[in-house]
Amino acid sequence: MNPETPARIHRQDYTPPAFLVDEVDLDVHFLAGEVRVNSRLAIRRNPAVRSAEPLRLDGHGLETIGVALDGVPLARDGYRCTDSLLTIDAVPERFTLATEVRVDADHNTSLTGLYRAKDGYFTQCEAQGFRRITWFPDRPDVMSRYVVTIHAERASLPVLLANGNPTGSGSEGADRHWARWEDPFPKPCYLFALVAARLEVLRDQLTTGSGRRVELSVHVEPGKLDQCAHAMDALKRAMRWDEQVFGLECDLDHYMIVAVGDFNMGAMENKGLNVFNTKYVLARADTATDGDYQSIDRVVAHEYFHNWTGNRVTCRDWFQLSLKEGLTVFRDQEFGADQHSRAVTRIREVRDLRATQFPEDAGPMAHPVRPDSYIEINNFYTSTVYEKGAEVVRMIRTLIGRDAFRRGMDLYFARHDGQAVTCDDFLEAMADASGVDLVQFSRWYDRPGTPHLRARGEYSPETRRYLLVLAQSRPSDPEQPAEPLHIPVAVGLITRQGTELPLRLAGETTALGDAPTTRVLSLTRHEQQFVFEDIPEAPVPSLLRDFSAPVLLDCDWHDDELADLLASDSDPFNRWEAGQRLTGRLILAAASEIAAGRAPHWPASASAAAAQVLATAVADPAFAAEALTPPGEATLAEQLDCVDPDALHAARVGLLRHLAEALDAQWRRLHDTLASAGPYRPTPEAAGRRALRNLCLAYLAELDTPDTRRLAMHQFTTADNMTDQFAALATLAQHDCAERGEALAAFRRRWQNEALVIDKWLAVQAGSRLPGTLAIVEGLLDHPAFDLRNPNKVYALLNTFGNNHVRFHAADGAGYRFLATQIATIDALNPQVAARLARRFDRWRKFDAVRQGHARAALEALAARPGVSPDVSEIVGRALG
Repeated sequence: MNPETPARIHRQDYTPPAFLVDEVDLDVHFLAGEVRVNSRLAIRRNPAVRSAEPLRLDGHGLETIGVALDGVPLARDGYRCTDSLLTIDAVPERFTLATEVRVDADHNTSLTGLYRAKDGYFTQCEAQGFRRITWFPDRPDVMSRYVVTIHAERASLPVLLANGNPTGSGSEGADRHWARWEDPFPKPCYLFALVAARLEVLRDQLTTGSGRRVELSVHVEPGKLDQCAHAMDALKRAMRWDEQVFGLECDLDHYMIVAVGDFNMGAMENKGLNVFNTKYVLARADTATDGDYQSIDRVVAHEYFHNWTGNRVTCRDWFQLSLKEGLTVFRDQEFGADQHSRAVTRIREVRDLRATQFPEDAGPMAHPVRPDSYIEINNFYTSTVYEKGAEVVRMIRTLIGRDAFRRGMDLYFARHDGQAVTCDDFLEAMADASGVDLVQFSRWYDRPGTPHLRARGEYSPETRRYLLVLAQSRPSDPEQPAEPLHIPVAVGLITRQGTELPLRLAGETTALGDAPTTRVLSLTRHEQQFVFEDIPEAPVPSLLRDFSAPVLLDCDWHDDELADLLASDSDPFNRWEAGQRLTGRLILAAASEIAAGRAPHWPASASAAAAQVLATAVADPAFAAEALTPPGEATLAEQLDCVDPDALHAARVGLLRHLAEALDAQWRRLHDTLASAGPYRPTPEAAGRRALRNLCLAYLAELDTPDTRRLAMHQFTTADNMTDQFAALATLAQHDCAERGEALAAFRRRWQNEALVIDKWLAVQAGSRLPGTLAIVEGLLDHPAFDLRNPNKVYALLNTFGNNHVRFHAADGAGYRFLATQIATIDALNPQVAARLARRFDRWRKFDAVRQGHARAALEALAARPGVSPDVSEIVGRALG
């Protein structure tokens, strides 16, 4: 092996830390052109580890000025220092280690560790960023109490923040000042945070259920104070919800949010000092869409909920990442469902899961919720760990019930508060609290791939019994045994007249009138039979209600049966699902016809199903908007062995145009009916009306007439909120017309000083279906609005283009070559962002031989570049296989 090749880390090789750090005292000096960090660590050997091994501390990019052991400076030969490791051979059982290092934060383009942004200095330490600040055993199972003193110039860096509570501040001469913060709770170093910047602040308070007062603050860049009220409101609602639903109070006297425009991720749950991407804090009616408001709700809640599920109880090692992330995503999903429409929230979660996690499970980066190994841990902050991990938690609640789940959470905190633990510890608490054996269920944590669930039903009119046969299989994995998973399958049975039937399994003594209309069946074998009694006629099965398990479901429903479910199912998710299946069948059949050179035929049932939804759309417009949105091209592509992206795109657009023509009057009438007469409010009801109205506009625009273009342009110019204005812009961006250019130019002129709004301008062009999109994106690389060093700009332009199914996968390979070139450039600046862009190549083997050849060439050229980072190397290596 090349000595510079990064090593693969394996979960089975975990060993406890040889040393523990009880106290950390940091003195951080911001000076002209550098940052000096003085660290004092109170260290002791771990009594659980009988070893005399030397002290080894992690570091990255540190210039070491001095090292002292118990107050005695060490000579240069008293320790060994490499680029990544500080080693001292002989240390006592307990000692204090002091180090002084110089950190070049001003040139840290990776945005991990301590780095400079426009308004000052910020930190991002998860997963392994703390080693860029000082020498330390950088692993999550070393938990310490921190005291941090920050020294800086008052005029340029007036705000000095760190974790915990403020314990002192003052002046240092005429120009400088200092502030000290102390965190009363032990934490792993990945939760460390420090901010020294010029910021404005919105302050508020919340009194907890026990009567404690918590000081709340949201810090934003100067001039943006009028855009952070919603984030503050979301924080207070999340705090109250966590008390009411899980009995969890805020444990700090101060809770702070800081927003920064240069940030690799969405946000970070550092104890008491959450650092956020501005995208998930700033919102005002004219600058943020309904989707932005809802995302802020969810992300603010997510990071706050981490205070218990992630901070007070943290993960023992990075293989257990889903212990905190999957659980906390589930918690923020439940918060979102309670704050907004539960049905629509669930539909959107599953739509996203199928668009991102299912392809991940089927691609080269497939890995279990609890991975077995990694080269670069940042590559495993994935949809599998987060969203599939949340589905695993949801299945636990489905199997043991809500009350038992709450008891399990209480037991989990009682046992493990202040500890770094594993997914097994969480499962054990749930099993002990509920009395349910979860040993077989635990396989969900360790199996990659999406299971397949096959269902078939047989009705006997003589016995009035309905036999449901469920069978499970999963993708072949020679390294894993083939034991079946424990899959909860929520089932209902519906008559052709739309009546929900009570469900009583054979052998049960429950009176039929007391039987529920939804049953959760436990599929624990490869194949099982379930017999329902007293079924008066052949029913239509409603399977996997509320998407009770993250599986691929195969069932031979006829189109008329799906139409019945769409019309009558009491489970809103399965109503939506029936419509998606009907629409998906139509698009895939049309794509096959188009690929064969034939014109597709759209049956009358296509418009009839849409008309059925439109007839009652006003009663629940948010649901109707979801039901009338066809599956995306990337989701449909997963159902094909070999994808023709041009045919698939033409088929989906063809269906949209057919529905636009067939239901022209209905779309127009609804667009007029749903117009808002009052000021913008980001309520679920108002957002649902806007969502449906803007979908009507998108359908009408498919007619591509002067009248529909004028309608879109009128909405663009008269909208009093970003949701409606941007919807009109996004609609026009799909069509080659004069209004498109006019709207794009006007949008840029109006919003050129609002970075997040300009990100929308970049994204709407990169996501356009027009043939010249790649050339437009290439041109935007040189636009003043784009900055290759800013993750938000990169994601808006380049990641959006990588998700543009028809244009990125162009037959000539130009999209592949373009993105690979940009990945290489970004890799030298920010490997995390580059690696995320590289994930756009995950499914290159799904396409024809010509496209595969182009994609392989682009990946091989990227892999061969000198100095490619471990982050990108791992992604590309797995893609090439």
